[in-house]
Amino acid sequence: MATVELTKDNFTDTLANNGTVLVDFWASWCGPCKMFAPVYEKASEDNGDLVFGKVDTEAQQELAAAFDIRSIPTLMIVRDNIVVFSQPGALPESTLTDLIDQVRKLDMDEVRASVASQAGSGAQEA
Repeated sequence: MATVELTKDNFTDTLANNGTVLVDFWASWCGPCKMFAPVYEKASEDNGDLVFGKVDTEAQQELAAAFDIRSIPTLMIVRDNIVVFSQPGALPESTLTDLIDQVRKLDMDEVRASVASQAGSGAQEA
């Protein structure tokens, strides 16, 4: 599956309607982004059951700001509407493949419990 262009108009729907979405925040002038692009595209072809999206940070500045993107490329992975990974930097193919495998194996009940626990402790501190 080819990557999809994500914009502020389709971002929320894309995340809501798909189990796992990988998001590459990039810009056309970014050298590391250009190096990462073929690795990301190959992963999208190898994992047709996942959605691979790209956010052009120049064209979608509001979206990049909403996720506090300060360095590109930044890879974010969302599973069941929960951000389970977000890190700047171009990843080698083997690392991206391993990361996708780890995300597939996540116990999302445990992740949701952890998120709820963190939200609860944050509310107590406030």
